[in-house]
Amino acid sequence: MFDKLKGVESRFEQLNIQLQDPEVTQNQEKYRAYMKEYADLEPVVKSFREYEKLKNDIAGSKEILENEKDEDLRDMAKEELAELQDRMPALEQELKLLLLPKDPNDEKNVILELRAGAGGDEASLFAGELFRAYQFYAQEKGWKVEILSSSEGTAGGLKEVSASILGDRVYSRLKFESGVHRVQRVPKTESQGRVHTSTITVAVLPEAEEVEVDIQPTDLRIDVFRASGAGGQHVNTTDSAVRITHLPTNIVVSCQDEKSQHKNKAKAMKVLAARILAVQQEEAAKENAELRSAQVGTGDRSERIRTYNFPQSRVTDHRIGLTLHSLSEVMEGNMDQVVEPVITHYQTEALKAQQQ
Repeated sequence: MFDKLKGVESRFEQLNIQLQDPEVTQNQEKYRAYMKEYADLEPVVKSFREYEKLKNDIAGSKEILENEKDEDLRDMAKEELAELQDRMPALEQELKLLLLPKDPNDEKNVILELRAGAGGDEASLFAGELFRAYQFYAQEKGWKVEILSSSEGTAGGLKEVSASILGDRVYSRLKFESGVHRVQRVPKTESQGRVHTSTITVAVLPEAEEVEVDIQPTDLRIDVFRASGAGGQHVNTTDSAVRITHLPTNIVVSCQDEKSQHKNKAKAMKVLAARILAVQQEEAAKENAELRSAQVGTGDRSERIRTYNFPQSRVTDHRIGLTLHSLSEVMEGNMDQVVEPVITHYQTEALKAQQQ
């Protein structure tokens, strides 16, 4: 591990010199690539240098204990040594995590999709509430949310919604949200006070860059139609809504939120590219057994990942056995308390797999 860290530090110092080279600064493409690599390596190098300093400080304290005769100085060195050694395991763990292979999608923006599943109107109502929680979470993180398409439920809420979330390392925070989310509560329409169970599915797709997905115009069937709102009422009088079918994969995307057909088509193409990329990455993962095993439980839409129990104000993540009694906080966007433990769990699993 430490040979690898030395190599990272050497590359970091090399980049620092190159970034000051006029030949590099005048080449914007090369400069951006070097700056990104420099930024990626900086936290690793910072932690490694802190580790090296800590190691030297420990050696210095041990030397005092071995050679110093003054009891007061020896006591001070002994106390300092204990404090320094206590810090070492956490720093070693941090370095191991920093050296884990990077998920190439972690830096990306995402397409977030929620769909009401079992439970009818209650599922749509909860889909609307959970989407609102994600919006609050995004606001807290300083991310920008843009709704790409949405469809209201007959009693309110959302039958389905797609949104683009743009910001710093969005996918790295939200990638483990994909799966089935279950809600347990007494619906407003329930006269007997019985608790019902409903489900919604969440998909978090890394936003595709143009170079990653090659979509040929001949592979697309584009239909335009008149947008309509809940209850069949027309929201405009022109054929502005767009439905795009990708013929090779049979992926269908519709968008009708904008009054402009051009804008609806652009939004639909963004969602389509993300879905095609997700299919391609899933196929590649199946071919690569090691990558596939590392992704078990991280994105399967059929996997029940979390339950929101309103009568008990309880949130349970079934993948890691986490139970919190802070449902109202989670639904108001305080989601780090459920997001962080899952990220930590999968980082730990990746470390174990690497050490085997």
